[in-house]
Amino acid sequence: MPSPIEAIYWLLVFLVILAIGDIVGTATRARISGFFVIILLLLIGFLTGLLPADIVSRAGLTGVIPYVAALLIFHMGTLIDIRTLIMQWRTVIVAIVSMAAIWTFLSILGPVLLGRAETLVCIPIVNGGIIAAQIMTQAAMSKGYQLAAALGVLVLGIQGFFGSFFMSFFSSREARRIVKLYREGKLRLQSTQNTEQREYPGYHIINLEKYESYLTDFVLLLISAFFAWLALLLGTITPVNYSLWALFLGIVASYLGLAPEKILERARSSGFLMVVLFGAIVPALTFIKAEQLATLTYQLCVVFGISLPATFLFTYILPTWKLVGSRDMAFSIGVAQLLGYPGTYLVSLEVARSVGKTPEEREIILRRVLPMNVIAGFTTVTTLSIVVAGIFVGLL
Repeated sequence: MPSPIEAIYWLLVFLVILAIGDIVGTATRARISGFFVIILLLLIGFLTGLLPADIVSRAGLTGVIPYVAALLIFHMGTLIDIRTLIMQWRTVIVAIVSMAAIWTFLSILGPVLLGRAETLVCIPIVNGGIIAAQIMTQAAMSKGYQLAAALGVLVLGIQGFFGSFFMSFFSSREARRIVKLYREGKLRLQSTQNTEQREYPGYHIINLEKYESYLTDFVLLLISAFFAWLALLLGTITPVNYSLWALFLGIVASYLGLAPEKILERARSSGFLMVVLFGAIVPALTFIKAEQLATLTYQLCVVFGISLPATFLFTYILPTWKLVGSRDMAFSIGVAQLLGYPGTYLVSLEVARSVGKTPEEREIILRRVLPMNVIAGFTTVTTLSIVVAGIFVGLL
């Protein structure tokens, strides 16, 4: 067990690397993925010997790793607003179709070009983000597929490049089309005031607003820990993976009023838990040797060389795009799974700023591209990628 001064030193080093990734991602408005920067720095550190392979253990994080994923997945379940997903059902369907495109083509071609284990690990990660990566890499390493786990971590780091580039490009095309219609007088900017919206109220068993003063950090962590424990318990006594239970319990608890939305953010704990979660996928990088980089580069080219054309085919070429009325917007929705929130939000804002010349034009662009891109990210990364990972774990 590391001494306190040693543990805090290596935690500091680890946090410096994570902070650099966050700063680069924010400064470039997600055009350079923060995950990519973090993974690149860690990989260089491990290959050169500047970082110890057991940095996560030395930082004292390993004791928290076994249950942090259940806590965070439950938290992510409380982020999901069923009412919004119902109102944006067309976007949700296009996002699901784009995920299915990747499942289909990688499942057919992946085992031949990559290998069975590598394919199973990569599909949920391409569909999602760090939660799916944690689930799949931990499962792969526990079954001896270290190189497949390493490939999954690299996919996580690189996919943000493709997601931000293609979302920006195709959302900008859609924005120019919308602005052209607006300038020609064929489209008007309508006021959102007094606009009736269909509501899908939750059936709250408990009105948490009445007990707001009692929802302290400790109480919120208690609620999260209880449901995380319940998810892990259900995962051991049923054939359903704990990640699916945690997501389901988060959605249901939030909908019924048993847990507030964004529960770990309100408990001011999500940031530290994300640090621990990232620590869970770091060990996969330590298995990479310099002589394996060429193989991993080839495998990355195969993963994205299959995934991107498949998404383009299913959203841009096939008539799926008619659900949202635009080929460009449909493909932008499709690549949201490579980016996720807040990348989808930042890219949408940047598109509005760069294409719109007046406040009115920027507003009309945002009303078109922002809801679709953000909802697509929540549908894929926040929700369904965890479901896919929960299923694919059982197939490894």
